[in-house]
Amino acid sequence: MAPNPNAAPILFDRALLRARQGRALRGGPATFLLDRIAEDAAERLQAVLREFKSAADIGTPGDQLRSALAGRFGPLALIDLPDSESEPLALRPEQLDLAVSALAFQFVNDLPGVLAQIRRALKPDGFLLAAMLGGDTLSELRQSFAAAEAELEGGVSPRVVPFADLRDVGSLLQRAKFALPVTDVDRVVVRYASAFALMADLRRMGATNVLVERRRTPSRRATLMRMAKIYGERFADSDGRIRATFDVIWLSGWAPHESQQQPLKPGSAKASLAEAVRNTKRE
Repeated sequence: MAPNPNAAPILFDRALLRARQGRALRGGPATFLLDRIAEDAAERLQAVLREFKSAADIGTPGDQLRSALAGRFGPLALIDLPDSESEPLALRPEQLDLAVSALAFQFVNDLPGVLAQIRRALKPDGFLLAAMLGGDTLSELRQSFAAAEAELEGGVSPRVVPFADLRDVGSLLQRAKFALPVTDVDRVVVRYASAFALMADLRRMGATNVLVERRRTPSRRATLMRMAKIYGERFADSDGRIRATFDVIWLSGWAPHESQQQPLKPGSAKASLAEAVRNTKRE
């Protein structure tokens, strides 16, 4: 069968991701980001004046989010993100009042397709709240690896996954036909004793390199040592500890419903833009 030219590119090895997340859970995971996101999600949902009877967690690794939201709604089902992008989510149309997710969407090959499936699974006026890594996440590590490889190996290999920016995520919500889409960024800067301590935390998060085009041979010790030195030279504070950026992109949207605020129809404004500008200049 010929490949589908409209299919999403396969960037991530999701079977490897699942294996590494499982290993992290068994070995004692680093959960500081999930803990922060779970607490923040509970606060954000507290501000939504709406009763959610049927809810699902979409793909969150670990149980921090479900624990933080326990007792707030009916049973919070866990819906896995499939390893194969050709498999649909285990959701029925108009099944849910609420869908939540934390630190899962950044490793999805076909995020537009997943968002569209979630939107269809929400009842009218159902709500999606999710958090994913994006923006400048791990930009320091990416730059340090690139500089070390260019210097010692004459080329650069994919080391850190590509992250979507805020504008891209907002566009994807609109593309999936969510009403009233909102996105914002929570920047978390974590300090470490060294680049190697950061990389150890990434392993404990199950968040090491799962790119399909990743380098398959072990990294050279000289390259790793040079990367760590460059990291310290460029991104260390006065006490010698390095900084690592994690940009958590929050996204939310509603399944359309007639009760929601609607944009004005073209030509229905009471005053023209030109009149508004003239009034502003007179003030």
